[in-house]
Amino acid sequence: MPALTNEVKNTKSPVARWLRTTFPHHRDVQAAYREAAGPALVLPSSAVALGTQGAAIDWWLRFLIDPAPSVGLTAAGLRSGRAPCERAGLELLRDLGTIDNGDSLGPVRPAQLTDRSDEWWARVSYALALLVELYRAPMVDGSRLMRLGPASRAADLLALANAEEVADLIAMRDLAVERLLPALPSGAVTTGATFDGSADIHADADLIVGGMLVDFKAGQGGRPRANGSRATVLRREDLDQLLGYALLDYSDAFGLRAVGVYAARFGHFVSWPLAELCTRLAGRPVDLGALRREFAQVVRLELPAH
Repeated sequence: MPALTNEVKNTKSPVARWLRTTFPHHRDVQAAYREAAGPALVLPSSAVALGTQGAAIDWWLRFLIDPAPSVGLTAAGLRSGRAPCERAGLELLRDLGTIDNGDSLGPVRPAQLTDRSDEWWARVSYALALLVELYRAPMVDGSRLMRLGPASRAADLLALANAEEVADLIAMRDLAVERLLPALPSGAVTTGATFDGSADIHADADLIVGGMLVDFKAGQGGRPRANGSRATVLRREDLDQLLGYALLDYSDAFGLRAVGVYAARFGHFVSWPLAELCTRLAGRPVDLGALRREFAQVVRLELPAH
């Protein structure tokens, strides 16, 4: 099944074409976001694997916000058999309290693990990110999980994150506690949310809280300036991904009324009322219900033909 994150990057995809044609007025939104963000506050060293690190901070933010986040995708990664780490992964999931004596998989309960250290949380988040890659990534031959063997234990899995990655994750966590958590609305929390349209195109959102969909971004931003600082970037595909998530909620099951982006290395959080953002990007008044029906046709009919 195609994935929304890939389709919005492919300008030849019917999904990207429809989104860019329907919502052509993106530059003002991008400029305002960039100007408000300021410079990056947490920059990684060259020893940090940026792709996995982005997924790892996503996990840690889930643990901070969601009282019962699911680890279903990590279990799916383990079941794939693509890396010789099943014993280590299952041991970690048991340590997290997600597997009971009957081997049923449940959510993590972060409130029951408050005695664990920051380093432990950082290493757990990194390990879960690696395990999800077994489910999502087309190629895993170069994964650090390949360093493990059938006899490896959870401690070996947790050791795969290096010291620089642990420090980087802790710094991003500290920034999120200061900048993100106080800005979130109250209300029901869902992490890793899937939508009606996720049956048509793979899509799961980072966070929905109180009717607001929030996407986490852990990129470094644009090219370094002369002084070494970086400015954040809100790419066209980032906006399209947000819009795609909202429009895949065909039945409005989540009651989405706002969308937002949190740039983890900048400590910058911005949100927009959903209807207002769609109107601004479209350059005309829009009907969300009609847009969802149009988008469903693109995803269900035009994308498979493409």
